[in-house]
Amino acid sequence: MKKKEILPAVSAVIFNEEGDILMQRRADTKKWCIISGHVEFGETVEEAIVREVREEIEVESQVQRLIGVYSVPEFTTYYYPERDVQYVVTFFEVRLLQQIPDGFKNAESEEIAYFSLDNLPLDLDLINPNWLADALDPDPSAFIR
Repeated sequence: MKKKEILPAVSAVIFNEEGDILMQRRADTKKWCIISGHVEFGETVEEAIVREVREEIEVESQVQRLIGVYSVPEFTTYYYPERDVQYVVTFFEVRLLQQIPDGFKNAESEEIAYFSLDNLPLDLDLINPNWLADALDPDPSAFIR
């Protein structure tokens, strides 16, 4: 029987001045997603998302607000060959403190691009369907989904 785990994770919604959303084409899945990753032992979720942004797109960032916490199994469970993992994902709005170099890519990110809200890529990685509406909601209250 495969091992089953529940792990903490973080994701960042990053807007530019025009209101477009930053997305990455992941090197491992080849699908588009927002910046995300695991929380490491000994760090807070806020520290984790700042670290993930630094690792994935090599720029410094700052958390602007908590969008919500997402744990619906059908949108947060990944089925790996050796284990099944349900992530409890803390979503943040994050502001970049530096510009991303043109043509940027690294071992984690095959491609980085901003997308307008009405032209998001169709080949998105697994994500809660409420993420965009929640990120755009002006209510400062956090969502629990």
